[in-house]
Amino acid sequence: MSTPSPQRNSNPPSRALLIGALLRVPAQAIHRRLVSGLNLAGYTDLTLPHIAVFQFPGPDGVRPTTLADRAGMSKQAMNQLLRSLEAAGYITRADSAGQGRARVIRLTKRGHAAYAKIIDILRGIEREWKAELGAKDFALLKQILARVWESPLVR
Repeated sequence: MSTPSPQRNSNPPSRALLIGALLRVPAQAIHRRLVSGLNLAGYTDLTLPHIAVFQFPGPDGVRPTTLADRAGMSKQAMNQLLRSLEAAGYITRADSAGQGRARVIRLTKRGHAAYAKIIDILRGIEREWKAELGAKDFALLKQILARVWESPLVR
């Protein structure tokens, strides 16, 4: 009687993955950690889709159409998220001075507190990744990603 062979990992080695997957998977993990951390901190009404509104540099003083563009979603979908955040007390919508009927998003006290918690969670994730990768490799990762961020290739 033979023993069953261990199952092979069906995922290809990371060197075979394309850049989209290599960037997407960590980003999704970060988003899940943000929601989990926010929920544990008492922001139980925040869900994964809300992260699109709170992503850097944040929604304060920004028009809904700009937020929709940043998140890669329709204006209608963004407005639905904004309505839920407004109902939960995270944001208000205010007239934009000198821009006619244009409205901008303003974080409330609760919204600022949630955004500060997001920053705390992200700092914790960075500490964990630095410990996992080592300080030198983590610094290199951030340096390379900053170069990509600033590159015209991502515009």
